[in-house]
Amino acid sequence: MRILIEMSTKLAVFIQIVKVLEFIGKKEGLQLPPGFAARIAEKFGWSLRRAILYPFTNNQVIPPMDWEEYVSEIASDILKEQSPKRLFQVRGNLYELLVNCIPPEVILKRMLHELLKKLDSELKHEEHRMRLGQKAIFHNEGTFF
Repeated sequence: MRILIEMSTKLAVFIQIVKVLEFIGKKEGLQLPPGFAARIAEKFGWSLRRAILYPFTNNQVIPPMDWEEYVSEIASDILKEQSPKRLFQVRGNLYELLVNCIPPEVILKRMLHELLKKLDSELKHEEHRMRLGQKAIFHNEGTFF
């Protein structure tokens, strides 16, 4: 029940942000394409302030935020090397995000998203190697350990 209430609240906030963006576009004399306000609202994590500050133009690519790029770099660093030294560096980077008021839940979700995105391509490569090889257990051990 709690999850249902939380989802309906998020949906209501999302709809309100879309309506506000469409209202602003109309007041500015802009013809927003269908779904553009919804894309902006979704991209900015349903933050009305960031969505309002974003310039409205058609077919515009919405760039990631600085902290999102930073998390992506951290994910790349994690995948490049798994060592105590790297763990220490990653811990410092995560602490830096926390000091800059990025909520830990948001950091974790974004980190998981980035790691899964990067692992997808690596696992596809491993799957191809496994098909070429003879002993699947070695490939599985190599992937996970």
